[in-house]
Amino acid sequence: MRLSIVLGLLTLFVTAVAAPPPCEYADLPALTPSGEWRHLLVDTAYRLPAQFVPPDLVPVRNAGLADDRPLTAAAVADLADLVAAAAAEGIHFELQSAYRSFDYQQRVFAGWVETLGRERALLTSARPGHSEHQLGTALDLRSAGGPAPWDLDDWAETREGGWLAENAWRFGFLMSYPEGETEVTCYAYEPWHYRWVGRPTAAAVEASGLTLREWLWERLEEADEKP
Repeated sequence: MRLSIVLGLLTLFVTAVAAPPPCEYADLPALTPSGEWRHLLVDTAYRLPAQFVPPDLVPVRNAGLADDRPLTAAAVADLADLVAAAAAEGIHFELQSAYRSFDYQQRVFAGWVETLGRERALLTSARPGHSEHQLGTALDLRSAGGPAPWDLDDWAETREGGWLAENAWRFGFLMSYPEGETEVTCYAYEPWHYRWVGRPTAAAVEASGLTLREWLWERLEEADEKP
């Protein structure tokens, strides 16, 4: 399906709310306050169509990571600067996950359900259509040569995880699911999962002190109030 048609379908319903709604599981069309697909709100209730594929996917190898899995070109351009800045300080990353199609996320979620049970899996994995990875702007990172970040007590306490938590916003990336915010983000703490929203937006969210989900909902409210 053409991206313009998908965006039209996704932005049909915008409801003014003062804060993000409580976390619930539904299959409503994803919303965007700006009309730009990179600002789509995707969570446990709002989902992307199965046929949604982001534009301009390119391998993260273009950003200096030894991996051919893709993100959108704009995200990769900023990721290249992030990787170079970290490397200048002796900090090196490897890719854990990047873009995932609807079908691939279906397999990922089913695997976690089998491993953890459905109730626990819902806190740590998105149902198909509800994953930020399908946007092509979200990625999971790990320390170069290290284990999967969720195998550590807190990857943010590693040198790599700590640097990313402090600096990622400068390059347009935000931690989607910060510690202690599960009731707001709807997912468990994931210090390895970052979503690219562009540098101006990331700076605005960082300055606000809000999670990305809260910030997007505020923008949706503002958009709905305009005459």
